[in-house]
Amino acid sequence: MKHVFVYCFILLSALACKKNETVNDVLKPSENKDIIIDTVSISEAKTNVSILFKNNSEYVSDGFDFPVGKPNARGYYNAQKFQKNNHLGDDWNGVGGGNSDLGDPIYSIANGYISDVKNYEGGWGHVVRIIHQVDGKLFESLYAHCDSTLVTPGEFIKKGMQIATIGNCNGLYYAHLHLEIRDVVGLDIGPGYSEDTTGYVDPTEFIIKHRN
Repeated sequence: MKHVFVYCFILLSALACKKNETVNDVLKPSENKDIIIDTVSISEAKTNVSILFKNNSEYVSDGFDFPVGKPNARGYYNAQKFQKNNHLGDDWNGVGGGNSDLGDPIYSIANGYISDVKNYEGGWGHVVRIIHQVDGKLFESLYAHCDSTLVTPGEFIKKGMQIATIGNCNGLYYAHLHLEIRDVVGLDIGPGYSEDTTGYVDPTEFIIKHRN
C-alpha cells in the first residue's frame, strides 16, 4: 500500500549533536524556531487516514503503553524530557548507561497504521512513524535512531508489537530511543528541537493520560 498522506515542509536549520550520556539526541537546537504547516496537505492526509481506520476499526487505539520495557518502561529512564533544552520528544535510555541498551526492542505504543519507515541518515538514522486514531482524532508517534526496523509502510499494527531495535546512529550517540508524539499528522521529519511546539505533545504525559 502506498503512503496515504502528503508530507508538509518545515523551514529549519539542523546541526549534528555530539555524543553525550545524558543529553544525546537528534540535533542541536535550531536557530529557526518557526514550524510551518501546510494546512491543505494536512487536511487531505487526515481525511485519507481516517478512511483507513474506518475500514479497519480493530486498529483504532484501545490505550497506550511505553515504547521500551513494556508496558511501563521498566529498566529505562527518560534522559531528556520533552522541552528540556527545547527538546521535541523524550529520550529513553537503558539504566545501564552507555550502549547497554543497543539492540533492545522498541514496541508500538498503540494500535495504528505504519506511515513511514526510512533511513533519514544524519542525526536521525532509521525512523519508524505510526499514525494512531484516538477518540476520533489522529496522532502520530515517531521512533528515531533505530538500529534495525521490523515493519513496512502500509501495515497495520497492534499495541506492544515490536517494530524496531534501539540504535546509536552508527556511534553518533550513545544508544537510546528518541520518541515523539505529534497531534498534527503528516509533518516533515522536523528539527528534533524547537521552542515552537506546534504539532507536538509531551509523549510521557500523553501516554499516561491514555493508558487503558
